[in-house]
Amino acid sequence: MYLCIDLKSFYASCECVARGLDPFKVNLVVADESRGKGTICLAASPHIKELGVGSRCRLFEIPDDIDYIIAKPRMRFYMEVSSYIYNIYLDFFSDEDIHVYSIDEVFINLNPYLYLYGDNSRRIAKMVMDKIYEKTGITATAGIGTNLYLAKIALDIISKHNDSHIGYLNEELFKKYLWHYKPLDKFWSIGRGISTHLNRLGIFDMYDLAHYDEATLFSEFGINARLLIDHSWGIETTTISDIKKYVPKSRSISSSQILFHDYTYSKARIVLTEMIDDLVMELITKRYFSDCLSLYIGYSKDKIKGLNVSKKLDNSTCGFDDISKCILDLYDHNINKDYPVRRIGISFHITNNINKQLDLFNDIDDNEKEYSLLRNVSKIKNKYGKNSILRGISYTEGANQLNRNKFVGGHNAE
Repeated sequence: MYLCIDLKSFYASCECVARGLDPFKVNLVVADESRGKGTICLAASPHIKELGVGSRCRLFEIPDDIDYIIAKPRMRFYMEVSSYIYNIYLDFFSDEDIHVYSIDEVFINLNPYLYLYGDNSRRIAKMVMDKIYEKTGITATAGIGTNLYLAKIALDIISKHNDSHIGYLNEELFKKYLWHYKPLDKFWSIGRGISTHLNRLGIFDMYDLAHYDEATLFSEFGINARLLIDHSWGIETTTISDIKKYVPKSRSISSSQILFHDYTYSKARIVLTEMIDDLVMELITKRYFSDCLSLYIGYSKDKIKGLNVSKKLDNSTCGFDDISKCILDLYDHNINKDYPVRRIGISFHITNNINKQLDLFNDIDDNEKEYSLLRNVSKIKNKYGKNSILRGISYTEGANQLNRNKFVGGHNAE
């Protein structure tokens, strides 16, 4: 038995409670108005959602006849509230039985606690939800299922139709109530792209998917077909214990930006250099090395296909000089200079192994000097903040690292 808890309209609820307002009675959206009317709302209060305003709408899409409050995002504040609520979970459950899915959502293995709390999963869910509301004023919703998938579906679909805000599913109930539920993209792990693909095959609900030819599904979706087929029957074999023990075969770190406006080739190169520097600092801090680098460029209004290139390095490294030279070379030799840039992404495949191919042109002592310098820079940043020491390029026209360092997750931190 699993429990999935979600904090309803979390960012918006935090802002309402901080103002002494009821999220279910006030119109509020969380958005950075300084970015213009085209900025996306990160969250909307339940009350304004009832008026047809979505949680991911843009400010200009909100009807003029609706009076509402605009709250500037405060990501650090939301993280503090989320951490506080996580400690409430720890009052009831062990850390090893909790999987944090996002800042406002967790999965909990209820099996060790059914006897302790009275062998009633709904009562346990309500007990935790009541404690969250008592301590924070934030309303939670819950899904209970006989596996992780059903708990999530019970939360996303069933709990919305219950006054208790608690949904429950087992495999038989899933087939009874949700086999013909539409559209498919309302189901966890099925996005719009997969849903559209399934529709082209004549699959419009979970019943269709459950009874479709498996060989065709594997031909269309590869190994992911197994997940789709299992989920169409309400089956999920992964447990929280499996998640806790999982170690990926390969790892990477990445950084991406959607620029506020169109950037020329030269100005986008400045931003790219800043992003490389920031990700190199992460390598240094975590004591990782990289042996393969990737670059993504998206052009304005998708007028032409984006650039997606990568390069394997002869030697693994965490040095800015080597990494920046490689990525900037990829950028300079592959970029279409006739089109403005709107999106930039970089990724470093990471390894703990230091592979060095000795040659006549690289000085090992120089590499060690650079690593030592970068480690000291990292210490300064960790102690005094990311903006305490920056490369000169961050003070040139078009640079934005100075401002981005004030953000958390790309949004205002304070």
